[in-house]
Amino acid sequence: MEGTSIVPDPAAPPTPPVPLAALLAREDLGLRQIAGPADEPTMILWAHTSEMADPYPYLLGGELLLTAGVHATEAAGTGSYFDDYVSRIVEAGGAALGFGLAPVHDTVPRALIAACDRYGLPLVEVPPRTTFSAVARAVWGLMAQARHAELRRVTEAQQGLATAAARTDPVPAVLRQLAQRLGGWAALFAPDGTEAGTAGRRPGSEALHALCELAAVVRPVGGSADTDTPEAAPGSGPASGKRSPAARPSSATDTAAGMSLTAYALGGGQGFTLGIATDHREPGDHTIAGVAVVLLSLLTGEHQSATGAARSTALVRLLLGASPEEVAPLLGGERWVVAHARPAGGGDSGTGTGTAAPTSPLSASALGAALGTPLVDAHGDVVRLLVPADRQVTAQPGWTLGVSTPVGARELAAADTQAARALTRALATRTGLVAHSDRSGLAALVPPDEADAHARVLLAPLTDSPQGPALTGTLRTWLSLHGSWDRTAVALSVHRNTVRQRIARCAALLDADLDDPDVRMELWFALGRL
Repeated sequence: MEGTSIVPDPAAPPTPPVPLAALLAREDLGLRQIAGPADEPTMILWAHTSEMADPYPYLLGGELLLTAGVHATEAAGTGSYFDDYVSRIVEAGGAALGFGLAPVHDTVPRALIAACDRYGLPLVEVPPRTTFSAVARAVWGLMAQARHAELRRVTEAQQGLATAAARTDPVPAVLRQLAQRLGGWAALFAPDGTEAGTAGRRPGSEALHALCELAAVVRPVGGSADTDTPEAAPGSGPASGKRSPAARPSSATDTAAGMSLTAYALGGGQGFTLGIATDHREPGDHTIAGVAVVLLSLLTGEHQSATGAARSTALVRLLLGASPEEVAPLLGGERWVVAHARPAGGGDSGTGTGTAAPTSPLSASALGAALGTPLVDAHGDVVRLLVPADRQVTAQPGWTLGVSTPVGARELAAADTQAARALTRALATRTGLVAHSDRSGLAALVPPDEADAHARVLLAPLTDSPQGPALTGTLRTWLSLHGSWDRTAVALSVHRNTVRQRIARCAALLDADLDDPDVRMELWFALGRL
């Protein structure tokens, strides 16, 4: 690496620099560049007027130095005066020199023009009608415009990142938005250094290797972020190959292969880091990246770290033979709601074929955080969650949910079935959230054991067949959707012809007319007892 910086530059300007070309384009000023490189962009940080023969002590760097040549006598052009004068300006970091005509000099001294060409300092001729205050005012005006544009860019980027964080797959969406806003590559590095997610134009191997090293510089040791100590301890920098955990910075910058590299340690105690590679670094990039760091920290962090030890204890006790009801209090409650969720719009779009893409663990964790539970299982395209009964499960943007009734730990398996059925209905009816309910009415008039026995006998031709689960599931969904072939196909992610074949098979096995509403009612009652 070409030199890692872990502290911000204290001389960084409060506003973006402006190009000298923008000043030269102002027709009201009448400025003209007469020496120095014209094909290279020159950036100006501020304007400063001085008639000192040696302005070096008064320059901070990046100035457009304005002078009327009061310090330059007629004899100055015969010796090394202008060479010394220009070299001191360049040494101090001056960006350009503006020479005002009248009242001292009618023309720009030839020796000054030659010196500026030799040292590569842009020399601008200021006509008599243009005052230095007008030039300075123009510089500040252009800087104000640049500052306004930068603030607007940062604001729009913040809004875009916030919107991305609310999407179904928030982590990839935030990375994509960040890469787009910065015009580069963004990568989320896992605690072991592997890429957990990337977006944008991937850098070359040299820059990528340097960024990985930079991420290792800020990566918390032992999976806990320490972002309160931005400066490295003596002897613990990259050159020494080691860093004290307490001295790890929250961010670090570097350059490699012509690219600007930055790495940030995410909060939340999980050991994730964010790496960014861009062709150049704009003043507002750090602010934009800071917003992304906060969002990604929330999305990847342990939102309820205080319960982490309790969950580990519960898992160990379960593995050692404890019953669910014994460990349920350790997980936050004795009664629970089971929720099943799928990304809204996932899977097939209506043809009844195809399957949805697997949901990422990070997106599932973000959903769990929104519902107030860390107990999340992302399996395929369905996310299952255990939510304490005292927390209300609400509809979530970008998700379709099915929710069970509150149950004790012993009945969680039944609640899981309830949630799965509720999700199927939510998908079929295109509803954001459907909750299972234990209905009363006619079902309450039949003793449960007699109802169960009747259901077993009535549905035995289906349940005893080799296709029993598929047939009963299809019949239940078809009845719940009032015999709609298309909606049943969408709900089950199968072709409508498959639905027709299965329903026809059910009618044959049951020897029943499924167009008869009395038959449908009796079958619906029986299916509810399974």
